[in-house]
Amino acid sequence: DVPSPNNNNSGVIPVKSANLPRKATAVAALCATLALSPFVQAESDIMERSFCVFDPVGANGPLFAITKTFQPVALKEGIKLDLRAYTDEKVAAEDFKAGQCDAVLLTGTRAREFNKFTGTLEAMGAVPGEEEMRLLYNTLSQEKARPFLIDGDYEVAGVFPGGAVYLHTRDRAIDSVEKLQGKRIATLDFDTASVRMVRHVGASVVGSNSANFAGKFNNGSVDLAYAPAVAYSPLELYKGVNPNGGVFKYALAYMNFQVIIHRDRFPDDAGQMVRDQAIKRINEAYEIIAEAEAGIPDDIWMHPPQEDVAEYDKMLRKVRLSLLEDGVYDERAISLMKAIRCRVNGARSECAS
Repeated sequence: DVPSPNNNNSGVIPVKSANLPRKATAVAALCATLALSPFVQAESDIMERSFCVFDPVGANGPLFAITKTFQPVALKEGIKLDLRAYTDEKVAAEDFKAGQCDAVLLTGTRAREFNKFTGTLEAMGAVPGEEEMRLLYNTLSQEKARPFLIDGDYEVAGVFPGGAVYLHTRDRAIDSVEKLQGKRIATLDFDTASVRMVRHVGASVVGSNSANFAGKFNNGSVDLAYAPAVAYSPLELYKGVNPNGGVFKYALAYMNFQVIIHRDRFPDDAGQMVRDQAIKRINEAYEIIAEAEAGIPDDIWMHPPQEDVAEYDKMLRKVRLSLLEDGVYDERAISLMKAIRCRVNGARSECAS
């Protein structure tokens, strides 16, 4: 069945390195909490499990550093965690697939190969803002949602927000879709959706990954890059933006992080316990995102005219539906997110159909 909205009082939609800022370490703390929910075991029965953590800064980065502080917490709950830092998200995903990691932390785009449904949550333009994302996460935290989070041997044990993805430019004169033609954009080359979008606007794809896109943007190898606000300071994107660039304040997509586990290596209820913990911490996640966005100077933001926003929405919808038709996105997830968008704003043009 395709998930559908239902009115209720809860607001839930039932479903059929360097000086890193506080927000970066807070993201890490949230990640660690999700991964280390209480899988309660008898004291004499300690489970040894490996958890591979993608952190673009590596073992000295905020995600990995804060996750380490939770090792004694996990041990108290019966799990001895072997934490492994990865600066290359592709390698982390491959090691997890090969069985070398019992659990892994990945971005939603990379997680698509393990669960097409949750891998569709980052679909371009599918989640316009925080209100829609809160409804989506409330939905996915319910026990009824579990069938959508299981794909073969894998289960998505936790999904939490990373914030809206914005286009960063080295030149403020690039302020419209038309001016993107011929420009070089650092593009996640493994992500069919991103490659399709960049080509759709006539820009040039410069193959990149999570480990090197910031460097390419900062040193001028590309004209533009896309990232959430939480990456602005830790990845020093201000070096690429200054002195003549800006951040285009239009949400291309909504980034998320996902904790994925090998189902046969954890108790059956482990995934739900993680999701229960995650939804309890959702306000903290949004505080982190809000602080990150507030940390970008006002004069750096570029605000598109409202009439342009409507056109961008239509463009993203066109590309989104073409990707759905090609099988890149999951139809159930696309339908759920449309239902949520229309619940929040029934005046959207797509809600008439």
